[in-house]
Formats: sequence, structure tokens, C-alpha cells
Amino acid sequence: MAWIGYILTTIGAFLVMEFLAWASHKYVMHGFLWSLHKDHHDGGYHPFQKNDAFFLIFAVPCWLSLMFGGLYHIGWLVAVGIGIFLYGWCYFLVHDVIIHQRFKWFKRSNSRYVKVIRWAHKMHHKHRQKEHGESFGLLIVPLKYWEKVKRDEKMNMPADTEVI
Repeated sequence: MAWIGYILTTIGAFLVMEFLAWASHKYVMHGFLWSLHKDHHDGGYHPFQKNDAFFLIFAVPCWLSLMFGGLYHIGWLVAVGIGIFLYGWCYFLVHDVIIHQRFKWFKRSNSRYVKVIRWAHKMHHKHRQKEHGESFGLLIVPLKYWEKVKRDEKMNMPADTEVI
């Protein structure tokens, strides 16, 4: 029975991470740590960016949860660490592989969801400065982007035709 609790805790931590990623993107990356995030909005391809430092920042709570949870046999804390870890992998795959195609592992997808997240992220990147941004989330996308992609599909137009 304890495993069900751990699985639910892992899923809960994963879901909470989407909100925390949205909030930190909007208020931290586009706020007081803009100096680290700015190069991500400059355009053009850069294999490594200052923005990549956020990977390390977000890895710390994951590592601490796994380390202390394992060291002191606190199962729920390990489950939280696993949830953070899984969200980090998902973020990497969606943001760096699917959206920005920093790694050419997957070709373009005809999935409506992939089109929607790519379009939402493209709208986020149309703002080159830290002010007036939109679409700060990753996995949960506002309805207006779904509606835009649906309209494009009805008109048989690609929702997005370039790498962001």
C-alpha cells in the first residue's frame, strides 16, 4: 500500500513542477535573473547558453530530495525527488529536443499537442526582452494556442514551420 502513496507523491511532485517552472520562468528568469536567461531570447543557435545554468539550479532540489530521502530512509522525499527528476527529463525532451531541436533526435511531429506547444513557445520567443512576455509554461498551454492550431489544421496550414 505504501507504494501507491509513493507513486501518487511522484506524480504530484511532477505536476507541481509545471506550476513552479511557470512561476520561476515568469518571475525569476524574466525577472531578477534575466541576465542568465537573456541569451535564450537573443535568437540564433548557440550550443551552450548562460540559460543552461537553470538546469543546475533546478537539479539542486532534486538531488537534495534523493540524497536525504535515501540517506535517512524517507520514502516520500525520494518520491518527490523522482518526480522532480522526471519533470526535468520531460522538460529537456520537450524544450531542448522537440521545441528548439538542439538535438536532432526526433523529426517533426504531426501531433496536435506538439504543434500547440511549439506555437506557444514561438509566441513566447517573439518577445526579445524580459517585459511583455506570454506563455511561460511548458506542458500546459493556454486554450488560445490550441484554437490557433485547430484553425490552421482546418485550413490545412502548418502551425509552425521553423525551428525556434
